[in-house]
Amino acid sequence: MGKIRWGILGCGKIAAKFAEDLKLVDGAELSAVASRNGENARKFAKSHGAVHALDNYLDLAQHSDVDVIYIASPHSHHHEHTLLCLNQGKAVLCEKAFAINGHQAREMVDTAIAKNCFLMEAFWTKFLPHYQLVMAKIHKGELGEIKSLFVNFGFRPTEPLADRIFNPELGGGSMLDIGIYNVFLALSVLGKPDGIEATMTPAHTGIDEQCAVTFTYQNGAIAQLFSSFSSNLSTEADISGTSGRIRLGTRFYEPATTIEFYPGHIGTRQIIPHDREAGWGYQYQIRHVQDCLEKGLIESPVMSHADSLQLMDTLDAIRKKAGIHYRVDDY
Repeated sequence: MGKIRWGILGCGKIAAKFAEDLKLVDGAELSAVASRNGENARKFAKSHGAVHALDNYLDLAQHSDVDVIYIASPHSHHHEHTLLCLNQGKAVLCEKAFAINGHQAREMVDTAIAKNCFLMEAFWTKFLPHYQLVMAKIHKGELGEIKSLFVNFGFRPTEPLADRIFNPELGGGSMLDIGIYNVFLALSVLGKPDGIEATMTPAHTGIDEQCAVTFTYQNGAIAQLFSSFSSNLSTEADISGTSGRIRLGTRFYEPATTIEFYPGHIGTRQIIPHDREAGWGYQYQIRHVQDCLEKGLIESPVMSHADSLQLMDTLDAIRKKAGIHYRVDDY
């Protein structure tokens, strides 16, 4: 295909990291960026080397010099912006959370299939070397049968608070913002739960400032997941089986985490090295998307449509159990 020309919809902090990592990928070119604020788009384009700076999203979706669009707007707008791009025939990499609920996610997937356009949720962790190494060890049986998973992710947002943090109209609260990583890891390691329990501490807006979730499984396995905007947590994960345990250190979802492997012998610990390139870590999923586009795929074999739908459905079930509401028809 030659150069794959990227567009970025939304010019926030994550978009900036993504744009920098595009420079690390052979065959990738940042062609156009768009913001509803034209000045923001121009500043972003100048900072990151984009050719075109646009002041509306439709122009980006219709731009002839764009092959694929990375959607980096707030997750409350992912459904709208994904459909906009797909309906203009553009491939889409949509930042997580994929949507607000399962209904939106299904419409996004159905539209991608109908338009014969590539669509993938940008769950970057799934493409990172440490995640793939850990999953390989689990699949090889090095931990035995997995019996428990403990994951926490929490921090106190800095003042002044971004509007999206506790705004129910923007899908705010801890679950879609950070708790989604906990749920993703549980689904990766243990699969779809047989039972879900959840409770939350409401913020002043009624949505979750903290959320505690328990997954149960017929084989006796339990996953305990905790997300919080009330305090700074260790943000670590423990995966335990009948033959050993893996502990992912601080920021378990990022490439800088450490992997500690504890075999079934008391008092032993192994630090497992893993590859880590320069950059933020977004280049791994960028390469994968480009590979899919070069092969003419409309769905990733790694982060499939089914994966995103299962994750969204599980988040819906958690919110229903905990009483977290974004809008009247959000389940």
